Amino acid sequence: MKDKKEFYTLLGELDGQPFSEYEQLVGDFDFGRYVVKCAKINTDPENDVPPVFVVRVPQTIAEIPEYLFDSPVRRTAMEDFLLRKQAEEVEKIANFDYRGVARRHIIASSPSQSIIPRNALVLTKEYIEVRLQIILPVQQAIVDGEPVAAIDGEMMRQIFFEDLSEVICNSMLYCNMDAAAADYFVNSMEDSNRVRQHLGATGLVAFLEEGAMVTRLTDSDLPDYARLNAIEIEESLIEEIEVPHAENVKGVTIPAGLTLILGESNSGRVDIMDAIAQGIYNHVPGDGRENVLTVPDAVSIRTEVGRPVQNVNISAFVTELADGTNPATFSTPAAGSFTSQAASTVEAMEAGARVLLFDEHSSSSTFLSSDSRVSSLLGESSRHTLASRARQIVDDLGISIVVGGSSLVAEFIPIADKILKVENFRITDVTEEAKTLEIEPTTIEAENITMASMLSRSRWIMPSSIDPSIGREDLLITTDDPSYLQFGRSFIDLEEIKQIADADQARAIGFVLYYAKLRYMDEGYPLREILDLIDRDLSNEGLSTLARELRGDLARPRRYEVAATLNRLPAFRVSHVTE
Repeated sequence: MKDKKEFYTLLGELDGQPFSEYEQLVGDFDFGRYVVKCAKINTDPENDVPPVFVVRVPQTIAEIPEYLFDSPVRRTAMEDFLLRKQAEEVEKIANFDYRGVARRHIIASSPSQSIIPRNALVLTKEYIEVRLQIILPVQQAIVDGEPVAAIDGEMMRQIFFEDLSEVICNSMLYCNMDAAAADYFVNSMEDSNRVRQHLGATGLVAFLEEGAMVTRLTDSDLPDYARLNAIEIEESLIEEIEVPHAENVKGVTIPAGLTLILGESNSGRVDIMDAIAQGIYNHVPGDGRENVLTVPDAVSIRTEVGRPVQNVNISAFVTELADGTNPATFSTPAAGSFTSQAASTVEAMEAGARVLLFDEHSSSSTFLSSDSRVSSLLGESSRHTLASRARQIVDDLGISIVVGGSSLVAEFIPIADKILKVENFRITDVTEEAKTLEIEPTTIEAENITMASMLSRSRWIMPSSIDPSIGREDLLITTDDPSYLQFGRSFIDLEEIKQIADADQARAIGFVLYYAKLRYMDEGYPLREILDLIDRDLSNEGLSTLARELRGDLARPRRYEVAATLNRLPAFRVSHVTE
């Protein structure tokens, strides 16, 4: 292993040399307080992906107290805290200096509002390991009268001996941290986790803390400070849950079963339904949703006109399709409003979802419910609404449903177990009052379709349809936004999968699909079993098992978003189905 003096000298020697000579930086270099490692540098002129450098800081230097990461939950929280500190330091360096020059050579993972396991940083009792991308600086040199890209050794010295040193020392050494902030961050995550454990142990679906701030900026997960409205809760609904660090949290719980949340779209209902959907993740202190928490197997279902569907049994919702095809094997390159939401509902249950979330604002009006008052005039319909199937889903499958709405949800009132009302972010219980309304629920004549038998159906993936290659590249998985993923030649539209936390998670989903193809699809496992196996592997081996090269830009996805992405892959095909 070379020391930092030798590295400094090497950079001077490389200054002005051809870009391909950057390969000499592969190896380990001891900087005293930390070690910098590089396993591979691609000097192909067509390659625009910066190399990954690993910085390992021994705990004898970092001195992070063990109590801050002595459990999986606290470890995830502390790793997230360190990543955020690192991102702040990188951003400081990236600012324009007095000469008007911005140094943007270090690329670090910048977590979203959600706290989830990532592979950008590993914290152990022995060391902290950080994975960073560094854009290799170039300068123009003249060779044989022609301009060529050459190594900028002086800029490399500035990056490694000034910028990187400042980032690491200010973000990874405990002596330079706000110890109280670190404690609060980790303890807050542990408190949230305790509430979620309480939900699972007591048969509840979600918890909304009194005083939570759930409003978000348009098309963003950041708080909307211009319209902050604290959730208020009717006193009779307030429950207390004991947590290990803060005072007991107070709020309203949503029970298992069928819950209806009434309210106009501008009353706070949509914000609350969105917060429940995002409650599958813990959130950073100050987000406003720290204690808006949902069980981890809840899936938000939205209408999605134009999405592809491949061999999904939607016969519980459709008895006859316009084109005459069999709804039990429904396939289309572009589903309509009703059929897209029906397919997404069945796919979520196939993936193992135990809670389904629907809101009128993002649903097909014909899928949610019909008007029983005119049903006799219209005659027999080939479509069955969610309202007509909801009770069966809850009672026969044990899957809970939460529906939010105002004008399209009346048919849920007679069959709901709990009915809450939201008005100006105030939540009240109107179950008894609503049950006095004379509303006839939609009924379905006796039939031979049962939800249980429908879900016993297994789809088997055609491995050749999962192809991440394009042109001469055998692997292209990329995204810089959670709303899409490029997977080989295919672009996957993820706009309506709102429970994907950020681009790192979307990118990881792409690598999960490729990993599943290589390891399990060729072995002949059905989709549901593949999701089980992937969950096991990610829990046992971590995110590093997904990529063949070192990366620091992946965040752990849930099985439900993996399945949802696969189902929207345009090339995805089902080889066969077993009952």
